[in-house]
Amino acid sequence: MQYKGITIGVLREIMPGEKRVAVIPETARQFVENGATVLVESGAGEGAYFHDQDYLTAGARIAPNADAVYSNANVFLKVKEPIFNEALGKHEAELFPRESALISFPHPANVLNHDMVKMLSDRNITSFTLDSIPRISRAQKMDALTSMSTVAGYKAVLFASDQLARFIPMMPTAFGVIKPAQFLVIGTGVAGLQSVATARRLGAKVKTLDIRPDANEQAASLGAEVIPFDIPGELAVGKGGYARRLPEEWYAKEREVLTPHVQNSDVIILTALIPGQVAPILVDKPMVEKMKKGSVIVDIAVDQCGNCQLSVAAENQLYNGVLISGITNIPATLPVDSTWMFAQNIMHFVQYLAVDGKINTDSSDDIIKETLVTIDGKIVHRGTLQSMEQTKTSN
Repeated sequence: MQYKGITIGVLREIMPGEKRVAVIPETARQFVENGATVLVESGAGEGAYFHDQDYLTAGARIAPNADAVYSNANVFLKVKEPIFNEALGKHEAELFPRESALISFPHPANVLNHDMVKMLSDRNITSFTLDSIPRISRAQKMDALTSMSTVAGYKAVLFASDQLARFIPMMPTAFGVIKPAQFLVIGTGVAGLQSVATARRLGAKVKTLDIRPDANEQAASLGAEVIPFDIPGELAVGKGGYARRLPEEWYAKEREVLTPHVQNSDVIILTALIPGQVAPILVDKPMVEKMKKGSVIVDIAVDQCGNCQLSVAAENQLYNGVLISGITNIPATLPVDSTWMFAQNIMHFVQYLAVDGKINTDSSDDIIKETLVTIDGKIVHRGTLQSMEQTKTSN
């Protein structure tokens, strides 16, 4: 059987506000039916309304605490990156058994996670990051980044609308007409397009900018006004249609083009990501200082350091009258649907990796090559190594 010999460990996520879980009863049953032992920490699914009894019915086992999962599993499926476990007095990265495997969203290129990645390497943990799955047809069912971006784009607009100090749609009054709010969406991949669609449904006027022609066409089809920005296609578009990292002079040009639109916006949604790498700065401090007081920035890219120079992960801050939200774990605010999608993605990824009870790490396979972070005591993830080198140079 495909998973015979694999014990999948499912931990309760301990990051504040994280309600998702990596395995749901539906996917646990499929793992078990194909030979795996699935060990779920008691209460792991409660935040997404999956109960211990549901897992037991599916054939999984319930562990009384996290220690029991760490002690008995050899493949760990998590949603977010390992962090310090206050209850156990150790970092989660130190609790995984040596030579075990971890699959999650560790955001390894983020400078805040470099020490964690080094811990995984030091413990000889084989780790994979789901944010680097290539956008190719055979990887569609594994593409957790797309699934979670769908949620993030939708909820980012709802959050911004809740914080904005004015109406979103045009509002007729006895004294005249209040104009609709002006939204600016920077980056119109999956998250950006969801933001455009949601803002349009709320009645906002929406402008967008993306460096990819196809993304611009899709934004326009949803009713957005696309801001012109001429850039060679071969420079802007990478494998699978993802944006490529640009030379810094092009980001300077992009900020110059964006500045007047930023100045006139009520809400800015930032979604521009480069898979597995630090996000580019597209809204800098001088641009924020020109914005209208009472406007809102929601930086979806903050898990990868953010598109706004002033964003701080997991914090909402007021700067010069502008609310800058570095809200993290946006998908966790929609835990039922986001958990269902994530669990399907990670199940298909494990299904792809598992061969005769072992996790395949053959980097000649492009999906494995792109997603591997640590193996055999080494850090091998390209975006992470680049970020570490940049951090070392800047220090």
